[in-house]
Amino acid sequence: MRVVFVLFLSLLSYQSILGQDVTTVETDKLYREDQFYFGVTYNLLGKMPQEMSQNGFSSGFHLGFIRDMPINKSRTLAFGLGLGYSANSFNQNLLISKNQQGEFAYEILESASFTKNKFSTHLVELPFEFRWRSSNAESYKFWRIYSGFKLGYVFASTSKFNGPPENIKLKNIDYFEKIQYGLTLGVGYNTWNAYLYYALNPIFKNEAKIDGKSIDINAIKIGLIFYIL
Repeated sequence: MRVVFVLFLSLLSYQSILGQDVTTVETDKLYREDQFYFGVTYNLLGKMPQEMSQNGFSSGFHLGFIRDMPINKSRTLAFGLGLGYSANSFNQNLLISKNQQGEFAYEILESASFTKNKFSTHLVELPFEFRWRSSNAESYKFWRIYSGFKLGYVFASTSKFNGPPENIKLKNIDYFEKIQYGLTLGVGYNTWNAYLYYALNPIFKNEAKIDGKSIDINAIKIGLIFYIL
């Protein structure tokens, strides 16, 4: 009798394990990829006026969450919609100051006339991506190409100048364009992925001018992006 009881328990345990395996397999068929991201970039300025130039290292840090939404049975194609944060600095020779009337003024400097000159922005971002990857439920190493569009809102901005005749530090500059948007591309294998962002609109509003001409510079970000489940 004891032997029969032991065999009965063993059978129940086997059925339980088998059921769990089936559930796991079914769950794996509904896997999602790359929900969190972290990126570092080298920031460039496009469409600069003739005498404007960058100096030093301009950096960007980006992180956030993207909801992965597969659209085919093999789950190699998907849309991604998310929420993120981005901090960016741009070292260059465009001085931002205030005149005696309290209005913002802009001037291109000679590089030898200062020790530091940069402006920085902090954004809340909404990334949207169309995703292709060679992934499956069992492998975490695969190729990916993620192209998309990113919409950002500049919630804080600063400008810092160190040099004669005095140091200048400004916050929340009115003439920064609050809404930023551009195209994105992430390409890579496994952990390492190249990343590109190209802004489709200027960093400054039309009211920011030098010699009567609007400052139409835009942001270009090149670097690495890391995805985590």
